[in-house]
Amino acid sequence: MKVKVISRSTDEFTRERSQDLQRVFHNFDPNLRTQEKAVEYQRALNAAKLDKIFARPFIGAMDGHIDAVSCMAKNPNYLKGIFSGSMDGDIRLWDIANRRTVCRFPGHQGAVRGLTASTDGSTLVSCGTDCTVRLWNVPVATIMESGNSSDCSSEPRAVYMGENAYWAVDHQWSGDLFATAGAQVDIWNHNRSQPVNSFKWGTDSVISVRFNPGEPNLLATSARYACIYKVKVCYFELDDVDNLLGVDSYAPREVWETEIIDFLEPFALKEECDRSIMLYDLRVSSPARKLIMRTKTNSISWNPMEPMNFTAANEDCNCYSYDARKFDEAKCVHKDHVSAVMDIDFSPTGREFVTGSYDRTVRIFQYNGGHSREIYHTKRMQRVFCVKFSCDASYVISGSDDTNLRLWKAKASEQLGIVLPREQRRHEYNEALKKRYKHLPEVKRIVRHRHLPKPIYKAGVLRRVMIEAERRKDHRRKAHSAPGSIVTEPMRKRRIIKEVE
Repeated sequence: MKVKVISRSTDEFTRERSQDLQRVFHNFDPNLRTQEKAVEYQRALNAAKLDKIFARPFIGAMDGHIDAVSCMAKNPNYLKGIFSGSMDGDIRLWDIANRRTVCRFPGHQGAVRGLTASTDGSTLVSCGTDCTVRLWNVPVATIMESGNSSDCSSEPRAVYMGENAYWAVDHQWSGDLFATAGAQVDIWNHNRSQPVNSFKWGTDSVISVRFNPGEPNLLATSARYACIYKVKVCYFELDDVDNLLGVDSYAPREVWETEIIDFLEPFALKEECDRSIMLYDLRVSSPARKLIMRTKTNSISWNPMEPMNFTAANEDCNCYSYDARKFDEAKCVHKDHVSAVMDIDFSPTGREFVTGSYDRTVRIFQYNGGHSREIYHTKRMQRVFCVKFSCDASYVISGSDDTNLRLWKAKASEQLGIVLPREQRRHEYNEALKKRYKHLPEVKRIVRHRHLPKPIYKAGVLRRVMIEAERRKDHRRKAHSAPGSIVTEPMRKRRIIKEVE
């Protein structure tokens, strides 16, 4: 005969100190807790509601510029530092923690269009519409930490003159070369006053350039239309000219718009142009590949954890993720903006990216998500021209047309400051609950809901109505056409015109 008795050692449940928590023993048998699912669901619901209650993403604004903030750059050697350039030629180095100007870099006579820092963080490269590229020495961290550095000013270490305005600049992730974008792509060395190499493909103006984080010799650029349409002065004798072109009959007109060029094709002197994304390899003397799209790409950002993938911020309100090895279709289309996407930047983790748009909002997307997980806006923030993730992926910095830089939390409800181990475990438990029950209607509704300004909400509704009307029109056209005569292309291919190698 066997007799089972409960045997417990006092060492297992006796506290060593009075401050220690009392140990509790749990039996995880599901038969003993029939309401476990219901309890967990209620906890997930409460966790989703608490996230909304504590969602305070805006931290503060950094003012000092007297014109629109046009570009920004991170300092890889200093976590709290960020550079900003404005349309009046002013460049500043900011201390994000204290939200103050650390140093100023005067010299540009026009708008600053591009900023980048060297790999070691000791050199800042700037370019602008005054046709100059300037190299600056960055103050060391000890000076930046001092409290009397607000009046610090720096003179350019070198000034390189060009023939045309520069629109963007980027430095190699590992190396001494940097690239500028303008009428062509120029490759520079810190110690030479002339470009070591130049690339040009077509007649477009290059407006964005980004080096690949994994392959130092690979870079991607985006281009836009150049003013290359020249129409001969003609006299039209068609009765429909005044209705079609909006001009009087028999009147000479010099027309520059693209839509009218299509009608005036026999009279036009047209050169090749497109809205392209191009890949260049510095090891060869010619460009590698070109992707021609229907609308202009404003900015490009490579995924730092998957260097073969990049995401393009487009003029048609969407972002498109591509694989550099396969250009015939986009990997993912990221929607939600209601106006042109002006800038994009990946998080150092590679799992999400931030975008700034002409619709005065900042959105955060998952790298493989079709819709944004967060939208940030304020009443005073105007058109957003540049955005950056902080080097630790905890914050987002945006620069807008209202001369301010704004600091946001990457996670709107994240607790700032020191988090105790018990609090950290509680946050992780709540996140696991929300992830487990995210598909249930009530939790899904609370998690997805975002308050939008009225103009953006109305613009979003109008955009969805237009897209639905276009879809119905395509469906009816296909239904009333011969079978196989009309092929419906997915959204991943619809905005691509062709690929050139």
